Amino acid sequence: MSKIVVVGSYVVDLMSRTPHLPKPGETVLGGPFQMGPGGKGGNQATAAARCGSEVTFVTKLGEDVFGREALRHFERESINTKYIKVDKKLATGAALITVDDQGENSIVVALGACGTIIEEEVLEAEEQVKEADVVLLQLETSIDAVVITVELAAKHGVPVILNPAPYQAFPREILHNVSYITPNETEAYELTGVKVKDQASAFTAAKKLYEMGVGTVIITMGKQGAYVYTGGEQGKLVSGFKVDAVDTTGAGDAFNGGFAHALSIGRTIDQAIHFANAVAALSVTKIGTAPAMPYKHEVEAFLQNSGAVK
Repeated sequence: MSKIVVVGSYVVDLMSRTPHLPKPGETVLGGPFQMGPGGKGGNQATAAARCGSEVTFVTKLGEDVFGREALRHFERESINTKYIKVDKKLATGAALITVDDQGENSIVVALGACGTIIEEEVLEAEEQVKEADVVLLQLETSIDAVVITVELAAKHGVPVILNPAPYQAFPREILHNVSYITPNETEAYELTGVKVKDQASAFTAAKKLYEMGVGTVIITMGKQGAYVYTGGEQGKLVSGFKVDAVDTTGAGDAFNGGFAHALSIGRTIDQAIHFANAVAALSVTKIGTAPAMPYKHEVEAFLQNSGAVK
């Protein structure tokens, strides 16, 4: 079985539907309310596990009801929780999510405990990193945790996927040890100053990122698909899938978890992106983040029924 280590965030999702996203100072009646497991790290770990990978998750929770429910969730998903720390002072992180009738969302994240992961806590999982096929990271945690994880993976020759979301400043020199970077259009702009609107602008942004030292650049572009660049004078758009979206929250996490799984079992980059696009498409047809991540059999059936098996 493929092995993946995910280092990153866990927050509990507190979500409500609403006819439209509220303007500043506006109160909008919404509902229903839903609570569930989330956070970019937790979502990506769940997605990869449901696709069939053996996943170890490194994060930090509070000693509270949200933290206890998080551990129950990961145990149900057969995710290795040995390296999940519990902070006795800080609360488990929380995300306040509003989703409108078109499936668009607005999110405020309070990282809580997972924003304080330190180097020593990552180093405890060195043996798991050493044995991993892929290491998956986001920026929704402490930058110290991101830097030491990249260094650790490089030490053992393990490919690193960095999902630079939500964007925050980090030492750019670590990009020389990043095998794959997966920004969306907004994050690509933050990294390069290039507004990604189409394939031409995606190429410009991707080339800039590539020149920073990244092995492969993959810019996710929503329902259009994902633009991949590995050097040279052109990249390629791997088309997405058209589905009826009810909640786009967590689509990027679904993509990254699916992509990590596909790479870990030996798929080519194009095949892995194609698979990840399917995982992301299925995730937006359900409400929620981690609970909306599809299982392997659902992804395979979706690809088979769409005639897009690769």
